[in-house]
Amino acid sequence: MRVITGKAKGHKLKAPKGMGTRPMLDRVKESLFSVLEGYAPLRGRVLDLYAGTGSLGIECLSRGAAWADFVEQNASVCSIIAENLQHTKFADCARVHRMPVDRFLQSFRGPETYDIIVMDPPYADPHIEQTIATIGALHIGTPGGLLIVGHSPRVTLADVYPSLGRIKFRRLGDSCFSIYERIGETETP
Repeated sequence: MRVITGKAKGHKLKAPKGMGTRPMLDRVKESLFSVLEGYAPLRGRVLDLYAGTGSLGIECLSRGAAWADFVEQNASVCSIIAENLQHTKFADCARVHRMPVDRFLQSFRGPETYDIIVMDPPYADPHIEQTIATIGALHIGTPGGLLIVGHSPRVTLADVYPSLGRIKFRRLGDSCFSIYERIGETETP
């Protein structure tokens, strides 16, 4: 597993031993970022949920994002994310949060919102749709911001969730990703 392009291009990333995490395959990641760059250059703040090795958030940082928050509940995996951030020289523009994703989302009170939210949960996660709905309801993403969801082809996601509309679906073998855009934003005085 490696960083595909940008400032940290070619840097190899550590991964935990065993099958506890399932990083997105490089070919799927390449396809995803090719699609994302078709919308706009990557910039702003990124939230990487179910971060695993941190490869998706690190790829965003390498391609121009200013900041990334990584959420992962496993302590040893969080250490690997920290090592990968040091190795790629992005430790100063990132923070690793060791906690379950639902707790992070429910405790989110930050004044900042995210331009890109990526989540690549375990394929057997029965709460994937609830997490997507929570993200939409919390307004944690910026207007026009993107939510990227990695998922199994056996998981059928809706085209619309609260404040989120799917703009792209792609399947590559036994991996899929769906891209949602924040919709229906209204300005408050």
